[in-house]
Amino acid sequence: MTKTDSLAQLEHLELKLLLEAISQHYGYDFSDYARASMVRRIKKYMESVNINRISALIPLFLHDGQAFQTFVESMSVVVTEMFRDPDVFKVLREEVIPVLKTYPFIKIWHAGCASGQEVYSIAIMLEEEGLLDRCQIYATDFNDEALRMAKKGIYPSDDVELYEKNYRDSGGRKTLSDNWVSQYNAIKINSRFAERITFASHNLVTDGAFGEMNLVMCRNVLIYFNEQLQDRALNLINESLCPRGFLCIGRRENLTFSEIRKSLEDVNNKLRIYRKKGA
Repeated sequence: MTKTDSLAQLEHLELKLLLEAISQHYGYDFSDYARASMVRRIKKYMESVNINRISALIPLFLHDGQAFQTFVESMSVVVTEMFRDPDVFKVLREEVIPVLKTYPFIKIWHAGCASGQEVYSIAIMLEEEGLLDRCQIYATDFNDEALRMAKKGIYPSDDVELYEKNYRDSGGRKTLSDNWVSQYNAIKINSRFAERITFASHNLVTDGAFGEMNLVMCRNVLIYFNEQLQDRALNLINESLCPRGFLCIGRRENLTFSEIRKSLEDVNNKLRIYRKKGA
């Protein structure tokens, strides 16, 4: 075995021990996180705290909750996209929005909004369907830096072609670029959408419920929790849904282990869209 191979094996072991310590002590499960991206972010964090071995993070995180929180925030700046998974947005447009149109006022919670592209996608779709003026959208994340990005609504123009394709595939019938201003190799989402969105800090692990939501979007957040924390978050979300309210989670996430599954009926199980039972 070469020295390089030996060092790689040692790093792999250190990473495994670190993730196990995090899971055991805090309940966060990063085991499904893209490995190369995770290692890059861990090493960037190590540079910021002047640590040169992954294993040295274990005692730091176990004994310093604030250091761990800072690390989690650095790991959670998720790069998302507008109308991500367009088939999900297509079902929302065709099967969920017609129901929402029957309500005089609509409340939506987007939990784990990251940098905000999907929140603005929801707002654009609601406007096209004539609903935005009677909607209040709550967009939350525990990462303050991600929230600052979301509030600004400024994104690289490099991704515009992808956004346009996603929008068309989601059933969009207008021109997506009408919803932003292009300048300096970036786009800025029109401010009229932010008027209907309240951005706020909220942690699904430690904070309380939002009450009486007609739709909760919580996509690709639960995959970073172990089952205990997933169940806690799901119960919090279920408490926040009004009777007959809708829930949309990530495609890689599931509800089968949780008691709340009994209180939900399928809208589209494949795409993880559900509706709460009740009068």
